[in-house]
Amino acid sequence: MKKVCSFCGRNDREVKLLISGLTGYICDNCVQQAHDIMLSSGILNQPKSGSGGKFQLKNVPKPKEIKDYLDQYVIGQDEAKRFLAVSVYNHYKRLHQPEDKSGVEIEKSNIIMVGSTGTGKTLLARTIAKLLDVPFTIVDATVFTEAGYVGEDVESILSRLLQVADYDQAAAERGIVFIDEIDKIARKSDNPSITRDVSGEGVQQSMLKLLEGSIVNVPPKGGRKHPDQDYIHLDTRNILFICGGAFDGIERKIAQRLNTHVVGYNSVQNVRRIDKNDMMQYILPQDLKSFGLIPELIGRLPVLTYLNPLDREALRKILVEPKNSIVKQYEKLFKMDGIKLTFPEETLDYLVDQAMEYKLGARGLRSIVESVMMDAMFDVPSQKVKSFVVTLDYAKAQLGKAHLQKLES
Repeated sequence: MKKVCSFCGRNDREVKLLISGLTGYICDNCVQQAHDIMLSSGILNQPKSGSGGKFQLKNVPKPKEIKDYLDQYVIGQDEAKRFLAVSVYNHYKRLHQPEDKSGVEIEKSNIIMVGSTGTGKTLLARTIAKLLDVPFTIVDATVFTEAGYVGEDVESILSRLLQVADYDQAAAERGIVFIDEIDKIARKSDNPSITRDVSGEGVQQSMLKLLEGSIVNVPPKGGRKHPDQDYIHLDTRNILFICGGAFDGIERKIAQRLNTHVVGYNSVQNVRRIDKNDMMQYILPQDLKSFGLIPELIGRLPVLTYLNPLDREALRKILVEPKNSIVKQYEKLFKMDGIKLTFPEETLDYLVDQAMEYKLGARGLRSIVESVMMDAMFDVPSQKVKSFVVTLDYAKAQLGKAHLQKLES
């Protein structure tokens, strides 16, 4: 006797599975359709989206504890650390706020951090990610384009957050997202090109609802949206967004604004008080608008903080003091080969002087030390030595050699 599904009539060769009953059979396709019908009719309850899994908020760190943790890895930038610590702590408290009848609902305060390259914006975000008990992801704004164009949709931010949360929707809905390079999506009104700017103002507009808080359709596996896709409906009201950007050239906008406000006898005194080496400390939301961010986006990022440019003293500390300092990293690399690596004080001072010339912040330090240590990392592990000292003459010779090679090529 041939086995056939009693509902659709397919035989056992046309389906993956036939379940037998007292007087007939049902195939896997019909079981799935019956399940969908019961869900849509309300007879069967929707499956729960999760309770947070491994991301359980138990011990909420206080702002001072958060800042103390950041101090171990990031030198200076006390102002930015305080803003970050308070915002993250308040985010935890929002998630724990009890329901009361007073009608007071705590709104989230998204953050925007402004600072030149190499001052520690991304490092602050990565460091705070180690401390947190919520899903945390770092995304780059430069890959986003308007819907329908080659590139990623803004919703892919939330796809990455879901992946970090192991697709636990409840956990993802209380996560934190760091959007890097936010200045790269500034609108280019003075762009002479006749082509459409699909990675500028349009992307800012598509981010508005995301930042403010709404139900967003997220493709579960990321990538482009298409009509037949099943979406995850993610509520962004409890997701904290932290944005960071170098805003290269915004100092000129700040200087223009400060000059326009300086009028009369008092103007001379005001000009003297302005620190021209650190214009970023005077930044206001209207400077971001002048740079090219739309007012609606700025309004959804109410907490504005800045990062100071790194002076010589800060770079010197960055080289040796943090837990993951550049010098400690190289010492560990050599220690794994049984070699004790030593940097004399005069060598460290020379490396810092070179970094100040490069004007690339902490990133410049890394590239300089890499150039100095390249030959040693190649030769020393093969030699039978127990220690290696990076003398001042050796550092000068290696940097000079690296520069000559680049000139010859």
